[in-house]
Amino acid sequence: MSAFPLGKLPADYLAKLLARAPVTDERVLVGPGTGLDCAVIDLGDRCLVLKSDPITFATDQIGWYAVQVNANDLATSGADPRWMLATLLLPEGKADEALVEGIFDQLSRACAALGISLVGGHTEVTYGLDRPVISATMVGEVAHVDLVTPAGAQAGDRLLLSKGVPVEAVALLSREFASRLEGVLTPAELAEAQAYLFTPGISVTRDARIARGAGRVTAMHDPTEGGLASALWELAEACGHTLMVDPASVPVPALAQRICAALQIDPLASIASGALLMAVRPQDADAICTALQQAGIPCAEIGYVGGRGSGVLQTGGGLLPRPARDEVARLYERPQDPE
Repeated sequence: MSAFPLGKLPADYLAKLLARAPVTDERVLVGPGTGLDCAVIDLGDRCLVLKSDPITFATDQIGWYAVQVNANDLATSGADPRWMLATLLLPEGKADEALVEGIFDQLSRACAALGISLVGGHTEVTYGLDRPVISATMVGEVAHVDLVTPAGAQAGDRLLLSKGVPVEAVALLSREFASRLEGVLTPAELAEAQAYLFTPGISVTRDARIARGAGRVTAMHDPTEGGLASALWELAEACGHTLMVDPASVPVPALAQRICAALQIDPLASIASGALLMAVRPQDADAICTALQQAGIPCAEIGYVGGRGSGVLQTGGGLLPRPARDEVARLYERPQDPE
């Protein structure tokens, strides 16, 4: 029996595990499932929305990452993020006050910016780690009428994408593999790529709020591991419809294209927090795109929701390949160039 590679568990295997998860409380409106990033609990007058995600690839600014990626998933449900718990595991022999206080400062600043209360968690120095690892749980709330889930996409909906891809991969690769990009990027371009963490940024909370205020959004999804390609497949499975997508219409900034080409990774299959994938009613698509663009957030229409099914078809014909794992994960298995 071979070991699993780096990254998420294979989608079909994970689906089998999730199907066995016990859900005994009738107040669970959304439980575990493929493409369902948040759990939703019915509290009567409102819904409680919960999300848990770790930061494992990044070492720089992991506190900032942890807040944004968890808040992103809450935003895709229409919820306002309220409370966060963080578990911080620190490497033996490397954890000092500067490291710990730096991470706590990142967590505090990111939470404060989004109005989130950091209410608890756990911190320890852990055997066997070579870098810090952080896992967070975030909780928010939303009125029943405002709840959005990936299962809500309907036939005829237009598929919109904010910002472009892969924002998070650009920030991550330029920070974690800077030496591999020497000679490919100028120092100014490398600094610009590293700043992708903040500009255009990996947060989609504002994108979601603006989109929902401009028209009817039936489903939203945050493309994380596996990038946009995985997110499309997950959305298709969650809503039970075939998605029709034009890969050529997906915005990939020139700087991102150069970095992905240099490191031989597919930009559509690389971790892409910062983009927001939306299914919207066709009559509202133009208004939502315009509202985002007027707020300085690029938005493009990349396809539409078709009939019943669960695949992703390319407009040129054939299935859009579903990534077995995130492209960035491969880089962590390759020998790095000597410093």
